[in-house]
Amino acid sequence: MCFSTEASFGAGAILTVVGIATLRKTKSRSQLAFAAIPLIFGIQQFIEGFVWLSLSNADYAYLKQTPAYLFLIIAQVVWPIWIPLSMFLMEKEEKLKKFLAGLLAIGIILSLCVIYNLTTYTILPEIMEHHIHYTLNIPSWMIPIGGFLYFLPTVISPFVSSVKRTNFLGMTILTSYLVSKLFFEQNVISVWCFFAALMSVIVYVVIKDVPEHKPTKKSRSFRK
Repeated sequence: MCFSTEASFGAGAILTVVGIATLRKTKSRSQLAFAAIPLIFGIQQFIEGFVWLSLSNADYAYLKQTPAYLFLIIAQVVWPIWIPLSMFLMEKEEKLKKFLAGLLAIGIILSLCVIYNLTTYTILPEIMEHHIHYTLNIPSWMIPIGGFLYFLPTVISPFVSSVKRTNFLGMTILTSYLVSKLFFEQNVISVWCFFAALMSVIVYVVIKDVPEHKPTKKSRSFRK
């Protein structure tokens, strides 16, 4: 969450509760990665709370780099893999599953590139117009390419999935990205997470409405 230390910690607490409730609603192991999305968002908000704390309070300035790196790892390394992976695991239609596997591959490649950048270039988090701005001193030509490759697995995957209501999640991610890009271009990474709460509610609704999986005779005998 952007805006303040209190907002980030408060959002983290709320999202953690939503995340636990969502995980409790799962009906099969294939839903666990998708159901964990609100909980990961909650962890991400707690981490950014510590970034805020380190930037606004000199007594905690020594904490600045560690939570900043952790926040960017979740934002730019975890999500491009986690979102298409969660859709892939829930998908039942083979053709769509193959398409999601392709998006997942793109997410993995991008995440590896981001890991390289995070370990090669310096990060400078700073408060800018009531938001946290993360400056990563990478070559300018990487930014549009990275943005496009990030867009594919994180935004397109929910639209590809045949699971009921995941398209609403896709629309929320797309809308939040466009709003962040148009109105908060310098702080997209932080502001985009402002929409995490709404995304998490949609994840809860999707998991709640997924029909319960009925095991086959073969799977029943295996359990025995």
